[in-house]
Amino acid sequence: MEGVHHTVLSHLDYDGKGKLLDVGCGSGALSIRAALTWPETKVTGIDYWGAAYGYGQAMCEKNAAGEGVGSQCTFQHGDANKLDFPDESFDAVVSNYVYHNITGANKQALLLESLRVLKKGGVFALNDDMKPRMYGNMEAFAQKLRDMGYQEVRLIDTAKEAFGSRRRAAMMLLGDSRLLVGRK
Repeated sequence: MEGVHHTVLSHLDYDGKGKLLDVGCGSGALSIRAALTWPETKVTGIDYWGAAYGYGQAMCEKNAAGEGVGSQCTFQHGDANKLDFPDESFDAVVSNYVYHNITGANKQALLLESLRVLKKGGVFALNDDMKPRMYGNMEAFAQKLRDMGYQEVRLIDTAKEAFGSRRRAAMMLLGDSRLLVGRK
């Protein structure tokens, strides 16, 4: 996943100053990579940490400390359906392979909830396996964001960029990987 994390962050047009939210941080790997990439940023990682995944807040904190970024990173329990932050709290929002795991949720609504906490002018890079049956028409959704005033909104085929080919990504059940990026 390190290569995928690099791909996600490389498309985030972020100056590294301010606060970054990682929605669905799991073990904290993307949060830690963001902290290493931008030493001045404060990173908040949230996750529901269901028992099936074996991750938790203590593990994330230990991992961040082990990489020397423990003071930059905060981890807390959270729900991507209803983020426990006021509107416009963060300068950047990232996520990697999270939303498809949230059963029963409208995926486009999850994306909008993640964008709700982004400051005006803030940037986002949200990566997931965006299967049309789960996500609907993502080109239309990207246009909806543009119509709402978001800028530089685009979809990037991370199946090819992060894994080398759609076929290789499909073997990992990630053949519809897309990265939604832009600026609020």
